[in-house]
Amino acid sequence: MQAFKVSGMTCGHCERAVINAIKARDAEAQVKVDLDSGSVQVESVLSEAVIREVIEEEGYKVG
Repeated sequence: MQAFKVSGMTCGHCERAVINAIKARDAEAQVKVDLDSGSVQVESVLSEAVIREVIEEEGYKVG
C-alpha cells in the first residue's frame, strides 16, 4: 500500500476524480481517499512516480 499526502481535494468530486484517474491506468487498483486528512492510499501495480503524476495531472498537489 502506497500513501500520499494530497492537497486541494475538498469534495466528493475531487475524490472521484483521483480514484477514476488512477483506475484509468490500473483498473484493479484499490484506492482510498480521506478528504479530512488529505490522504490517498493506493494498492496498485503502478509505481509511486506514476501515481504521483496521475494525481497531479488531475490538478492536485502531492506533497
